[in-house]
Amino acid sequence: MDMRADTAAWRRVVEVASAGGCRVALPSAAAACAEDAGADGLGVSLITSGQIRMVAHGADERSYRLEDAQLVAGEGPCTEAYLRRRIVEADLQLLCERWPVFWRVADDLGIRTVVAVPLLVGDGVPVGAMDLYHTAPAALGAAERARLQAYGRILALLALDSHPALIGWEQAAPEPGPAGYPPLVHQAAGMAAAAGGVPVAEALARMRAHAFSHQRLLEDIAHDVLKGRLRLKEDRDTPPG
Repeated sequence: MDMRADTAAWRRVVEVASAGGCRVALPSAAAACAEDAGADGLGVSLITSGQIRMVAHGADERSYRLEDAQLVAGEGPCTEAYLRRRIVEADLQLLCERWPVFWRVADDLGIRTVVAVPLLVGDGVPVGAMDLYHTAPAALGAAERARLQAYGRILALLALDSHPALIGWEQAAPEPGPAGYPPLVHQAAGMAAAAGGVPVAEALARMRAHAFSHQRLLEDIAHDVLKGRLRLKEDRDTPPG
């Protein structure tokens, strides 16, 4: 742990919060990190049991869509940073075969580089990851990595403050596999399954396919299903992976 980097990061977070007339919380810390890193966007996803559960923060609509794309596809640098518990630098032009669905969305939105930072608490226990999005290539030196790790520790603490359910650390052991989903999505999948007479897994696949093919957020699809505005039929356009 670099104490100087931690002190500098905390100072910057407090400055940004004070300038905006708000308390120190996940949004102000994320804004400080994005500004300090010169990122064009930033997103935070929270994870338990090795599965993405929710998009906790998006600096703007583009960032939120990029985080949601990782949730929908079950792939991307966010999950890898969480599983490896280290920073992942990804040039999406070189890694399109590794994360084909996420790469497609990022490419459409003009993103060229992603730096994913695990959110670690305690003795290196991961609770999520933040993604810094760049529209141009970005490389990290030792000082930049230390600074991002410091922000990662700060955002981890603030994430726990906002979402205390994550404190069940015994559930945080990394596991490989597809992403999980927020409760809202599971509720919608259950309703769609009952309406369509199909297993919940099939209903969820149809929701993912619809979100992907129509370039919409998965949570928006869930809202439409729950409110009766969308009835999903069989859809073979399931995202790869």
